[in-house]
Amino acid sequence: MVARTYTVAFEGVEARPVEVQCALATGMPSFSIVGLPDKAVSEAKERVRAALAALSIALPMRRITINLSPADLPKEGSHFDLPIALALLAAIDIVPREEVEGLVAIGELALDGRLVPVVGALPAAMAAASEDKALICPQDCGAEAAWVGATDVFGPATLTEALQHLSGQRPLAPAQPGEVVAPQSPRDLRDVKGQERAKRALEIAAAGRHHLFLVGPPGSGKSMLAARLPGILPPLSAMEALETSMVHSLSGLLSEGGISRTRPFREPHHTASMAAMIGGGRGAKPGEVSLAHNGVLFMDEFPEFPRTVLETLRQPIETGEVVVARANAHVRYPCRFLLIAAANPCRCGYLGDPARACARVPQCGADYLGRISGPLMDRFDLRIEVPGVDWRELDLPSAGDSSGTVAARVAQAREVQAKRYEHHPSVRVNAEAEGAVLEEIAPLDAEGRELLGKVSERFGLTARGYHRVLRTARTIADLEGAAQVRAPHLAEAVSYRISFAQAG
Repeated sequence: MVARTYTVAFEGVEARPVEVQCALATGMPSFSIVGLPDKAVSEAKERVRAALAALSIALPMRRITINLSPADLPKEGSHFDLPIALALLAAIDIVPREEVEGLVAIGELALDGRLVPVVGALPAAMAAASEDKALICPQDCGAEAAWVGATDVFGPATLTEALQHLSGQRPLAPAQPGEVVAPQSPRDLRDVKGQERAKRALEIAAAGRHHLFLVGPPGSGKSMLAARLPGILPPLSAMEALETSMVHSLSGLLSEGGISRTRPFREPHHTASMAAMIGGGRGAKPGEVSLAHNGVLFMDEFPEFPRTVLETLRQPIETGEVVVARANAHVRYPCRFLLIAAANPCRCGYLGDPARACARVPQCGADYLGRISGPLMDRFDLRIEVPGVDWRELDLPSAGDSSGTVAARVAQAREVQAKRYEHHPSVRVNAEAEGAVLEEIAPLDAEGRELLGKVSERFGLTARGYHRVLRTARTIADLEGAAQVRAPHLAEAVSYRISFAQAG
């Protein structure tokens, strides 16, 4: 008779159910695992053997076969240890079969029987809830998995505790969600001297999730501006926090089971590889674009990134998801991020300074920013020149609104958008509106239509650029509390679109 329990295999943020079957047969003693296991899963038999020996449980002198069904689904990771051990213990009648059949199990076994934390507890708990089963996982993963709230989560520290719970000798209390990580004190926009136009663009970007490109000489404050963007963004909603935490769970980035409402801020170095940025590698792990889901992706020294990496960003920016193609599967990760790119105007950085510019001016600037293709540049709604700040301005008192004041305006604009799109589940912010939805939210009067028509003819706006101007204007109107998009809103949106030579 076959004993069985259940676990999951990860395909992106999706946890696919896997049935772990254990059969004992007569014949030469052996222990085999089938069902397309990877190296870590195949080695589970040695960890299970040692862990059971630590509990003074000897394997039966029979032929043991573990089947991971469906057999054509790749199985990767050490989290299969615990379900394999439980199925085997049920097959030799140490734990009741009906108990292990009613749960989903994940966890790695140490050789002394301890349960070692694994990644992916949050999506595993969601899969267990969808199957109306309880989840059993290592103790250190319990607080994370308990955030789902739709199923019981039990977190034993050792295999002994798991057996005592399943046999009814010492039942475990359900795990409780970890405390939400308190947001750190954000840096304040008032720390940035001058750059009022760039601060305004930052506010618009935060209000509508519009992608922003900053160009300026070294030391002009581009990185300072980007670092202060999280301080003006609204906290994650409950749904967004769960979505973001699922991606971070698969990467092992959740600290002690806590889920934060602070939006992620990722700033990869320009030497990052394609797999690091987009996702891939062993197990097709999420990349930086997915780790920035519902948050900010800041790419400093933008032209220095490999061109293949830059061009791969085009599809995720448009669709909000990235597909990691593998030989036998396509893994999807969400990646709705706000992209902030920063660049020097040329390689030396002093294109506009006659005293310090190199001998190749102005060709060096055209060559440097020319590394960014037109189709990629066309996806930036806001393009801002960030001039150098005179040293005399640095001695002046801080001016302009604080991050708290700007954050209040951004939050109000986001609330307007949430109400506007409550009947459009696929749209959350203005930057995602398209088609009939965009026409509905940004109808133009005669003056606005004439202005946008002249701009399109004069600067050759693409169809994408035309629609992105409309979305930006809608956000500017929201910040002002205006119900209708007017010509001044369009004019400001256009000014950000054509603010430097690379505009298209």
